[in-house]
Amino acid sequence: MKPWHPPSGLRQGLPFAVDDTWTPEQAWAVLELLDDLRDRVWTHYGLAVQELLREQRVTQEPLDDFDQDLPF
Repeated sequence: MKPWHPPSGLRQGLPFAVDDTWTPEQAWAVLELLDDLRDRVWTHYGLAVQELLREQRVTQEPLDDFDQDLPF
């Protein structure tokens, strides 16, 4: 079996396993907690995260010849 790699890329920290005996209500409570956490992180870091994403996605290529290669 392959090792699981979290999306964050972190390889150290506290191990966490999802209990497979949770009731649907317990699972829902965890999802609500995660939603609240995401909302609080976004409230505090939202603008900085948007700027970081913009920096990562914006091309540095000049757009002078952008329209010249289009067939229409």
